Amino acid sequence: MISALPNLTAAFAVPILHHLFTNRRRPARKTCRVLVLSPTRELSGQILDSFRAYGRHVGTSAALVIGGVSMGAQVRAVQSGVDVLVATPGRLLDLVTGNALRLGEVEFLVLDEADRMLDMGFIHDIRKIVAKLPARRQTLLFSATMPRAIATLAEQMLRDPAKVAVTPAASTVERVEQRIIRVDRPAKAAVLAEILQRESIGRALVFTRTKHGADKVVRGLAKAGIPAHAIHGNKSQNQRERVLAAFRKGDVRTLIATDIAARGIDVDGISHVVNFDLPNVPETYVHRIGRTARAGAAGVAISLCDREEAAYLRDIEKLIRMSIPATDHRTFPRQAHPSAARGGTARPSAHAAAKRRQRGHGNAPRRQDRHGQQGANGIAAVAFLRREVRSGHNARHGEDGNPKR
Repeated sequence: MISALPNLTAAFAVPILHHLFTNRRRPARKTCRVLVLSPTRELSGQILDSFRAYGRHVGTSAALVIGGVSMGAQVRAVQSGVDVLVATPGRLLDLVTGNALRLGEVEFLVLDEADRMLDMGFIHDIRKIVAKLPARRQTLLFSATMPRAIATLAEQMLRDPAKVAVTPAASTVERVEQRIIRVDRPAKAAVLAEILQRESIGRALVFTRTKHGADKVVRGLAKAGIPAHAIHGNKSQNQRERVLAAFRKGDVRTLIATDIAARGIDVDGISHVVNFDLPNVPETYVHRIGRTARAGAAGVAISLCDREEAAYLRDIEKLIRMSIPATDHRTFPRQAHPSAARGGTARPSAHAAAKRRQRGHGNAPRRQDRHGQQGANGIAAVAFLRREVRSGHNARHGEDGNPKR
């Protein structure tokens, strides 16, 4: 089980290719020797390209099984058997159910981006797939973040697992300049447009929490005269490939993405990462801003934080063990108060109470609360209770309630 950097395919592809080279055998019809599962079509395609590049002199066969494209070509690709099969869980089960593929010969199972698998609701599909695999196999889990749900899954799927952490979970790229802009939620679109116009941007990757939110941001930027494109699970495969290709070439400078779709984006030269929505999982913040400042370059990470996201920001700063410099663009910044920081309501100041008395409230009849108690100023004491769901499995589902096939 490995928690690793975004570009980690070589960590499992090279050892697996070495095993296939030293233990050559022809795979049986409709089977594969290596099964690699990933949450998105883009990431699956990149993994396949890596296997083909690393193994171009090894002589292994490889195939791709993903949703969003015709299944006929995929059925034909596995008909004679393949050494390496890279797949998304939903489409893989389609082939298995249709008797186009058997999983009884798998020697290696790799789950890449395991944390996103859980977020996308693939856990039930994964359990179905694992139940069809032989008991004697090697299983590897790779995850950029290591939430408790992934640790539990590892305990269930692995026997005496070894854990390798390439970098500490809380580390952030040293060359990334991090900033927070406190802003009212309705003003986020205008502030984002101002950032994109003011900053010297090569390529900007903007993160939203939902697919609908990504499309809304694109429309808002278009009104401000800023061209941008979105990539998420509701886009067709051809649309996603065209937008990604244009982003890599620099024809598209601003890309709006959800976390899940962004797991398939491996692009150098991203100068800015903007969190339009702060993530509710602090490790995800670390993963997001790592998309800039690659290969020794500098980068900028700007996060827009509204009042509802203040708790997410506290969790992020606790994880990375630093306070991120912040500027306040709110119309009416709230005064910091201990009770407000805990989610309660701040007490009115003595000055405010005096003002109320001047307006004629000082002689108002003294009221009783429903328990027969009176407040000291003739105002009944009221308790406000608010429950916030900040973490947990349901909170981390984000945009995708059901797996996309």
